[in-house]
Amino acid sequence: MSTSFKTKADSKTVPITPVETAVFNAWLKKEPKDVQAWVRASGFRAKAGEISLFSSGSGVLSRVLLGVENHDGLWDYAGLPNALPDGSYRIDARMSAAGATAAATGWALGCYRFDTYKSGKSKKLPSLVWPARTAKARVKAMADAIGLVRDLINTPAEDMGPSQLAGEARKLGRRFKADVKVISGDALLKRNYPTIHAVGRASDDPPRLIDLRWGKKTQPKISIIGKGVCFDTGGLDLKPAAGMLRMKKDMGGGAHALGLASLIMALKLPVCLRVLVPAVENNVAGNAFRPLDVIKTRKGLTVEIGNTDAEGRLVMCDALAEADSENPDMILDFATLTGAARVAVGTDLAAMFANDDALAADVEKAASKVGDPVWRLPLWRPYRKLLNSKVADINNVSEGGFGGAITAALYLQEFVGEDTPWAHFDIMAWNVSASPGRPVGGEAQGLRAVFEMLEQRYS
Repeated sequence: MSTSFKTKADSKTVPITPVETAVFNAWLKKEPKDVQAWVRASGFRAKAGEISLFSSGSGVLSRVLLGVENHDGLWDYAGLPNALPDGSYRIDARMSAAGATAAATGWALGCYRFDTYKSGKSKKLPSLVWPARTAKARVKAMADAIGLVRDLINTPAEDMGPSQLAGEARKLGRRFKADVKVISGDALLKRNYPTIHAVGRASDDPPRLIDLRWGKKTQPKISIIGKGVCFDTGGLDLKPAAGMLRMKKDMGGGAHALGLASLIMALKLPVCLRVLVPAVENNVAGNAFRPLDVIKTRKGLTVEIGNTDAEGRLVMCDALAEADSENPDMILDFATLTGAARVAVGTDLAAMFANDDALAADVEKAASKVGDPVWRLPLWRPYRKLLNSKVADINNVSEGGFGGAITAALYLQEFVGEDTPWAHFDIMAWNVSASPGRPVGGEAQGLRAVFEMLEQRYS
């Protein structure tokens, strides 16, 4: 991600004064009369993220007022790069190390642009002097990881198919000296990944399983799975045109897996990491898998295809079974899996399912700390019967339309051992409307929360 920071202030550097909403009136009373007059005239009330530009008598910008909920608020600072004119700025406040790092991270995320396909040049970004006590490496790693997630999701499927997604994983592997292997095409059948092959075989870009490993084998084993459906037509259960408009984002889970891996490796978390991304296109052709086909999964369970548009759980189940075979300390998976999750929690929240209460509690605590919202939904076992099949061990969809996010999670749970702590994140991975630092398009959801949880447990 392109960010804009500088090491030192100069004579032209403009101070940014953060004002907490709760103490606005007390702060204003202590300010010079010209500032008080400007604040009253401009209507500035120090609401979170609110910005007011104050000029000196000569008409030159001399100060920026910024409303913040608190000094640790990441997103309160994220609107500044777009709102401020080109130039150099510094934060004029004493900040804790956590607050300085959050402010710099917000600035960095506010600098994000996806302009690969734009013919003109984007607006030149202003620069922020690194706040004192900022953990610079953390800011850079976080901005890079979230920028990677956004870039992968935003890139059209024509340029981000299974082969290109595998290429991005290899780039990441080279950057951090990780081992990356890719199983492609019919080799998936030989290596016993039948559901990944079945979903992706109708595409001209063959299906793949991306397998990244990093870290020492003696350290805690963390496996991360990401749904990598690079485009989803729905298969023979074809989506309507409106349903396909955002389907380039259906590999958002795979993008999250690679982004989280980037963060873990950049900050050298002491874990033995494995990332598995089944990368496919769910396309339509003469060899496409069909409704009511029965496929034998890697685990040995047979699955009846109730709907070819419920393909994400199919590619995920083989990857989950492989991850579980190594008895990891934890399995985490990310997937743009169900519209039902969006109905339940909306587009901003990551829905979480977990078979381990301690793991779920740690994620929720971390999510609250870093302001990356996650909402736990139940793995309600009585609903498992809704996935029963008359001809196979399990159906990939339930007969009714109720509880769709839960039944999808219950399907995935069949491929994870009872003793393996596992959390599943059903995410939107997309901003449907813009807010400071979060433009319309691909978005990381739950990533910062999960990394915080991992860091608290293992660093």
